[in-house]
Order: sequence, then structure tokens, then C-alpha cells
Amino acid sequence: MSSHPPRQGHLVRRLFQLYAGLALYGASSALLVRSGLGLEPWNVLHQGLSERTGLSMGVVLTVLGAAVLLLWIPLRQRPGLGTVSNVLLVGAAMDATLMVVPEVHGTALRVVMTAAGIVLNGAATGLYIAARFGPGPRDGLMTGLHRRTGVSIRLVRTVIEVAVVTTGFVLGGTVGVATLLYAVTIGPLAQLFLRLFSVPQASDGRTVVAARQPPGAILPP
Repeated sequence: MSSHPPRQGHLVRRLFQLYAGLALYGASSALLVRSGLGLEPWNVLHQGLSERTGLSMGVVLTVLGAAVLLLWIPLRQRPGLGTVSNVLLVGAAMDATLMVVPEVHGTALRVVMTAAGIVLNGAATGLYIAARFGPGPRDGLMTGLHRRTGVSIRLVRTVIEVAVVTTGFVLGGTVGVATLLYAVTIGPLAQLFLRLFSVPQASDGRTVVAARQPPGAILPP
């Protein structure tokens, strides 16, 4: 019996997870924008640049993602399908969600939207990382700097994210309780969903379980 159908099914599942995860990532980030209680570190910068330039957050995210991807060249990082798709899809999904989801008022609704955004963001992270098509441009920047400098990933990530949050805040981005809550919870959430969405290997049917972080993936400390 030919092994091509199982392999094709395996690839279809991985592709579905990749694009569903990236779309959900953009949508979940939009929920955090609408909650008004704070954003993920990079989106603080995206929002600040959006305020200054008049461009939508999704467009800023896409343009900055492409610019970060150019920094991979001197770091000798190789993008994958997931890397390029990340640049093209996440910002579009964010803008589409922002168009249909209104701002919420009232503390209870804002808290619910914040919680939903963070949990869905963890699910999105698990979906697209478990698909194993390569890291996003920002995560690849961190791993590239780690490999070139020898500095720990934790320190590289901390320095970069402190820099982008500070810059974004100065430019007008929203930093709040959700920013801190995201930093504390996204690592455990992403690890949980990585296990849930692990994809069996096409060759021998074994399941890839994210007991460790997949190569190129960076989860918050």
C-alpha cells in the first residue's frame, strides 16, 4: 500500500495548524488591543508606531516583521514557510479582527476580553510552532543573536523586549496589567498547547511532544 496518502494527510494537518495558528495569533492580539488593559511587548511597539504614523497596527506589524527578517541575513538565519507566512498573515488577521470587534467598556468585559486574548494567543502559539515550519521573524532574530553572540536566549529576549516595550510606551503604546499577565502566563499556556497540538512524525508515526522547546521556538521565560 502506498505511503503517500498518510504523508499528504500529515502535511495537510501541519499546514492547517500553521495558518490557523497565525490567523488566531493576529485575532487574539486584536482582542488585547480592544481590552485596553495592555499589550504583548512587541505589540506595544506596533501600537506606538501606529499612533505616530497613522498606519494600522496590522500594517506596522507586517512592515516591521519584514524589516526584522532582513536582519536575519547577517545572522545567517534561514527563513521557513512559517517565517514568511508569519510576516504576511498575522498583521492582516489583526486588522481584520479590529474591524469587526468593537472596543469594550466596563471592567468585567475588559477583563474577560484580556483573558480570552491571552489564552487564545497561547493556543495560537502552540498551533503554529507545533506545525514546525520555522519561527517567526522576531523569534528568529533572538535565536540568531544567541548563536552569533553566545549570550543566553533568556538574556537576549529580555534585552530586546525591554527595549521594544520602552520604545513603544514612549511612542504611545499601551502598557498595563495585561502586559504583565501575558509575560507571566504565556509560557505555560504555550507549552500546554504545544503538547495538545503536537503533530505525529510522518515517517514512523511517533508523536512529537514538546517536552522541550522546538528548535527556533522561543517561549517566554
